[in-house]
Amino acid sequence: MKKNIFRIGIVLTILITFISACATSSSGGRSGSVDFALVIIDVQNDYFEGGSHTLHNPLGALNNAEKILNQFRTRSLPVIHVQHVNPKGAGFFELDTWGVQIHEKLTPLGNEPVVVKHQISSFAGTELADILKERGINRLIICGMQTNICVETTSKDAKARGFSIVVLEDACAARSIEIHNNAIETLRRDYASITRTARFRF
Repeated sequence: MKKNIFRIGIVLTILITFISACATSSSGGRSGSVDFALVIIDVQNDYFEGGSHTLHNPLGALNNAEKILNQFRTRSLPVIHVQHVNPKGAGFFELDTWGVQIHEKLTPLGNEPVVVKHQISSFAGTELADILKERGINRLIICGMQTNICVETTSKDAKARGFSIVVLEDACAARSIEIHNNAIETLRRDYASITRTARFRF
């Protein structure tokens, strides 16, 4: 009787180990992980009223960025913030100024990485690629400012690195609606899927 119980115990241990190994293998070694992240680019005070580089309808883009951010947070999904920092005298996003700060409505939480960049692309000279690799991310949900500069360039670089990209057009802003629309069409044609915040599906 004792031998049978011992054998059953061994079989159960082997079975549980096998199931756990299969589950780990199918998830790439990341238990319960997802393969996409929200990347919010340069939603900083200088782009808003009172800033040195005001955009067209930045509040509309901000409100939609806040909505998608809250949805990601509610679902405990990965969020990455990108912040452009320039040296003193640059004219905007200057180090240690109000203008360089991320808008208070999107203030990063402690578990949300903030990637600091000094160039147009969020990948240039930053740890963004390493963060995405470590977390097993291969799809990026992108929003931010400016549509035709940092959002477009980051999306192009992401595409070249093999990422799949979705751009939330109504959570982005540029100097004018025409510039914004032209950038969105360029992205739609060659680099990314384009959707609106309310239409995004997890």
